[in-house]
Amino acid sequence: MTDLHGAAEPALGSHSDRANESADPSPAAPVIAGSTAGIRGSKGQWVAVLAILGAALIIMPFAFNMFSRAPKGAAMLKEFRPFMTTSRLDGFQEDIRQINAGVQQANNGVATFLTGSSDPGTARARFDATYPTFAQFSGQWGTINTHMTDLLDKVQGNLPNYQAVAALPSFTLFPLFFVIPGALVLLLLGASLLRATWWRTCRWILVVLGIGLILAPVVFQMFQRAPKGGRMISAFRAIETTANVEQIQGYFGSMAVGQGAIRLELVPALEQAGLSTTQIQRMFPAVYTLDARWVHILNDMTPMIGAMSDNVANYQAIAALPPFPLFPYFFVLPGIFVAGAAIAAGPGRRRRSPV
Repeated sequence: MTDLHGAAEPALGSHSDRANESADPSPAAPVIAGSTAGIRGSKGQWVAVLAILGAALIIMPFAFNMFSRAPKGAAMLKEFRPFMTTSRLDGFQEDIRQINAGVQQANNGVATFLTGSSDPGTARARFDATYPTFAQFSGQWGTINTHMTDLLDKVQGNLPNYQAVAALPSFTLFPLFFVIPGALVLLLLGASLLRATWWRTCRWILVVLGIGLILAPVVFQMFQRAPKGGRMISAFRAIETTANVEQIQGYFGSMAVGQGAIRLELVPALEQAGLSTTQIQRMFPAVYTLDARWVHILNDMTPMIGAMSDNVANYQAIAALPPFPLFPYFFVLPGIFVAGAAIAAGPGRRRRSPV
């Protein structure tokens, strides 16, 4: 009995041990469960990052008032387009040179002829006293000529910069370039939450969307064009102001008075001195040309000054946007984050239980 009892104990003990062993979970079970939870947690974090990025893309245009400012920039570029050509800007420069040549010839050749004095100082003093209206304009012309020439030089120097900015997509579309991708990110995340089986497809669409954002500045040559736009905005800062435009408009009033003095005083005086129209043209070609071309000059330059005046507010709106050289990175950086987060949110590798 003792032997039997003693022999039975190991058998019972062995059976109990086997029962306990079968009740214990396998060593691999906690590892797999923990790994799966880790993957779920990691995916959730990256999904949250994607949601933040999508919301940020939508918010960005509102934060920078792009919906109100960008269309004003588009309007400015459109209204400047007729004047921002090499031939038109060269024509403006020629207009100023012709006015300057006419004023200088009137102050010298015409003054000497009409006063009959060989001494330049005496001739000029008598001339100014006899024709005070022209003399007043002549005294203002030096400042006008310097200011207008400097203005045209700056505008012409920025012609390549203007052309670079004008070659970009319309500024009116710029806010949508952020809002639409942001909305797509949120829609794809929402779709994957509604139906888990869609996640794989949505994730790869997000990767493509991110790559599209990265490539957009390359396709539109933003890295070359945006800095040129920044230089144009900086150059126009002193040009597109209410005070500057009003000053230039005042110059045109002075120039109109000066041309009126040439037509109504100097030319009649030359005719009274016995010169015919042909002789005036031969002896004083710059004065004759200025008188003959004044209406053309006025019609040529007035619309440009009008466009400058009409676009002061538009310039201020576009200048209030973030610096142009940063715009490519507003696409590239979100694109990198969207594509990277979508890839990182993919399935991870599970560790296998040991055999």
